[in-house]
Amino acid sequence: MRKRIAVLTGAGISAESGLKTFRDSGGLWEEYKVEDVASYDGWLRNPSLVIDFYNQRRKQLEGAKPNAAHISLARLEQKYDVDIITQNVDDLHERGGSAHILHLHGELTKVRSSRYRELVYSIGYNTIKMGDLCERGAQLRPHIVWFGEEVPLIADAARLIERADIMLVIGTSLQVYPAAGLIHYAPKSCRVFFVDPGADGSNYLSNLVVIKESAGKAVPLLVDQLLNEPD
Repeated sequence: MRKRIAVLTGAGISAESGLKTFRDSGGLWEEYKVEDVASYDGWLRNPSLVIDFYNQRRKQLEGAKPNAAHISLARLEQKYDVDIITQNVDDLHERGGSAHILHLHGELTKVRSSRYRELVYSIGYNTIKMGDLCERGAQLRPHIVWFGEEVPLIADAARLIERADIMLVIGTSLQVYPAAGLIHYAPKSCRVFFVDPGADGSNYLSNLVVIKESAGKAVPLLVDQLLNEPD
């Protein structure tokens, strides 16, 4: 039976493809206030600003390419059953070749009804504007989980980690909840690798291997190691 790998990724893996992170120096929050563009209250105050913000992010994403880390993770599927759980809203894991991806915080390439949550539409890298409506007449909004909103797929993510033999945590500070708490769902027998230049495993698991390197440098080597391990 093939072993299972659960991969939790954060903004750091996409930063190497040129996508700005929210918290690092020079990140998006230095240009925008979080409460203005990533909260439901911000949407109610100024939906045009929110729509424009995500239109810009979508345009930026169209010009980005998956990097060595994204592409290497797809290679794991040669030997393992792999589930990618990402906090990122980009599509770089899909374009990197991974088959099973759970987007905790939504997807830039989709929009949904502002009133009927179940009405979700793929728009690729196109823009939306005020007056674009769902089939039931409500304004379309970004298909993004904003701060303060429920993370509807968090329980699904926890179940994937609970059955993992190996877990990789890549490019995340493990400071944003509830996603940061997912590492604690790893079984005691699960080997966990934490890849991030600022990684600190002191507050997490005893069986944690910390790799303080960028995703683009460390993940290809880690994937090679896992692919070469005996079954």
